[in-house]
Amino acid sequence: MPKFKLFAGRKGKADQAKNNRFVKLAREIYVQARRGGPNPEANYGLRSAIANARAIQMPADNIDRAIKKASGAADGEEYEDVLYEGYGPGGVAIMVKCLTDNRNRTAADVRSIFGKRGGNLGESGCVSYMFDQKGLLVIVRDDDTPDEDSFMMEALEAGAEDVVSTEESFEVLTEPGEFEAVKAKLEEAGYTFETASVRWLPQNTVAAEGENAEKLLKMMDAFEDNDDVQDVYHNFEISDDEMNRLG
Repeated sequence: MPKFKLFAGRKGKADQAKNNRFVKLAREIYVQARRGGPNPEANYGLRSAIANARAIQMPADNIDRAIKKASGAADGEEYEDVLYEGYGPGGVAIMVKCLTDNRNRTAADVRSIFGKRGGNLGESGCVSYMFDQKGLLVIVRDDDTPDEDSFMMEALEAGAEDVVSTEESFEVLTEPGEFEAVKAKLEEAGYTFETASVRWLPQNTVAAEGENAEKLLKMMDAFEDNDDVQDVYHNFEISDDEMNRLG
């Protein structure tokens, strides 16, 4: 295959993934504006959704349109949060966070995605005990970012539970109830976040290889393509060498 065609294919897939995220975040913004009002200063959920949208460079017009749609929709769509739990190939644990206006449709879609890729949808509670719900703030390190010890002290003083340092970033962990307060204090200190959300983090991870790894990647792609799926949490890891082998 000519290189330019391969690049075009990858770019097209990346563009589609970005468009999918725009659709999902627009729905989240709409729902949060409906639930708590259109003013982000008085609505933490909306403020958080807008911050996440801006983090992936979602156009301001898309954000404004979702808020205006919610403000003028007295009898608009009603969505509910649903969390599905199940197992992927190799028995890995997977949790799927959805925002849906039709629970039956979404449950059927999620069950199908699990089943077609070597997994199965389980009962509520079957894997959630393997995860902890935490606030996660990811700060990309640059020339202006302080050293690890200085930043850790600053984050802990702001109320963080822990800080995980890598070469590229600081990952700040909080209790869910402290997330907004810690985020606000770090914002006041001048930090911006690549990721800022309350999510389910695995207590331990397992390595996925070979056919299982390939099926899991296809499963993640299928969840990403489904508009009702807002996020997916899992406890598997795929090494860089395995990712390169899979292409």
